[in-house]
Amino acid sequence: MNKYEITLYNQVVRDLVKDNKSHHHYDSGWADQRFVQIGARDEDDARRAIHRRYPEQKGFVIVDISEIPGFE
Repeated sequence: MNKYEITLYNQVVRDLVKDNKSHHHYDSGWADQRFVQIGARDEDDARRAIHRRYPEQKGFVIVDISEIPGFE
């Protein structure tokens, strides 16, 4: 299994923060990019897993997926 770092943010939260409002569920930190590490077989598997945890329909946007070398 490989390890991947995913960069993502929440567009809904970002839009609310611009208007000095807050999201009822996610903290305002989601307006900025966050880094999440996940174990997966390949990049497609990592993308599917991250979409399950952070769904697009809830405003999450993936900026980048990078494999972390040397993880076993």
